[in-house]
Amino acid sequence: MITPVIMAGGSGTRLWPLSRTAFPKQFIALTSKLTMLQETVARLSGLSSAGNQASAPMVICNEEHRFLVAEQMRQQNLQPSILLEPCGS
Repeated sequence: MITPVIMAGGSGTRLWPLSRTAFPKQFIALTSKLTMLQETVARLSGLSSAGNQASAPMVICNEEHRFLVAEQMRQQNLQPSILLEPCGS
């Protein structure tokens, strides 16, 4: 069983003014209707079709973004495990 792990942290400073501290770039739809996080999850669908068994991803984020992650994963019909990082590095 493969458990994909996605790191979705960030301070929202590199793609300013689109991204902000409360809404960093991984939660923004830049090149399609999907956000960068949702596009990453969509690419994981190939894991199961390659003969492997893959569980829903584990997403690591900070506490401020946990509801954004949960909502964006719900829109993709997934219920990921969300692991909250204690502090940003």
